[in-house]
Amino acid sequence: MNIQSIIHIDNDILGGQPVFTGTRVPVESLFDHLEAGVSLEEFLDDFPTVAKEQAIALLEMANKITSSKNFAQLYEAVA
Repeated sequence: MNIQSIIHIDNDILGGQPVFTGTRVPVESLFDHLEAGVSLEEFLDDFPTVAKEQAIALLEMANKITSSKNFAQLYEAVA
């Protein structure tokens, strides 16, 4: 799954905040829910416009980024 099918950024949607493609659901909301102890299934129930495949792909991407051996370079690129 490519990043465009997972995350969409458009200044006309929530002021350019990254959202799940095809929705108005901020990507950040998934991480906020998980941090609060909400299960992935419950998040998907709360936001039915987000496909399970999108949420899982986003988590897999985040895992790859945070476990990368070049994490310092990645951090510098986005900081």
